[in-house]
Amino acid sequence: MNWRSEHIWIELIPGSQKISNFCWAFILFLGSLGFLVVGTSSYLGINLISLFPSQQIIFFPQGIVMSFYGIAGLFISSYLWCTIFWNVGSGYDQFDRKKGIMRLFRWGFPGINRRIFLSFFLKDIQSIRMEAREGLFSRHVLYMEIRGQGAIPLTRTDDNLTLREIEKKAAELAYFLRIPIEVF
Repeated sequence: MNWRSEHIWIELIPGSQKISNFCWAFILFLGSLGFLVVGTSSYLGINLISLFPSQQIIFFPQGIVMSFYGIAGLFISSYLWCTIFWNVGSGYDQFDRKKGIMRLFRWGFPGINRRIFLSFFLKDIQSIRMEAREGLFSRHVLYMEIRGQGAIPLTRTDDNLTLREIEKKAAELAYFLRIPIEVF
């Protein structure tokens, strides 16, 4: 959901609460739990899961490796679940022509820097920079070039915007801010 008026542009940024992240966290949790159960059943010599007979898997070295993969997968899965729960990366971009201020807000990981808040003057924005790479791993990213600060990304690399969508977004923002567009 985005909101625009004559003087204010607010764009909401979705965080890590996406369907793909839920799917990956769930699949990784189930897979790593399976590895851990098979490794444990090979250590105990008991069939904890009837699909995988423990007599076929020797604890040293296969059972140890499967247990290690299971534990590592549970750690990665818990990391994904935490980023989903905290909605890391969500926030908003606000451009206010009346006050001449641009504000970027993002939620981070819990701690001192949980709230990431950047504020710039609109007069310091030099241009909107569009990076478009085509090919097998195509990438379309929109940056804002700020005097003395470098380039700040406005879109995420995993947004998978088409070239037409990124061009339209860059043109609308450049027109609203009255600044030029650079293409790389």
